Amino acid sequence: MLIRALAIAIVMTLSASGCAELKSAGRTIGHTTKEVTTDIGHATRDAAKEVGQGTKRVVNEVTKDSSESKEEEK
Repeated sequence: MLIRALAIAIVMTLSASGCAELKSAGRTIGHTTKEVTTDIGHATRDAAKEVGQGTKRVVNEVTKDSSESKEEEK
């Protein structure tokens, strides 16, 4: 009976430490995933912002050129 109780205690101890390792690994994976997706999101936002600003500059230049050519025609 004592040997059986000792065996159960050993199995429970090993299971608890294994569970802690899995929890730690899961937490590491979760934090890493969050950091990567945040970096991707920020890069996407910055790229979209640059494209928008570039488009705005081009539209303003075209509009400016168009209005200058109309004034020259008059």
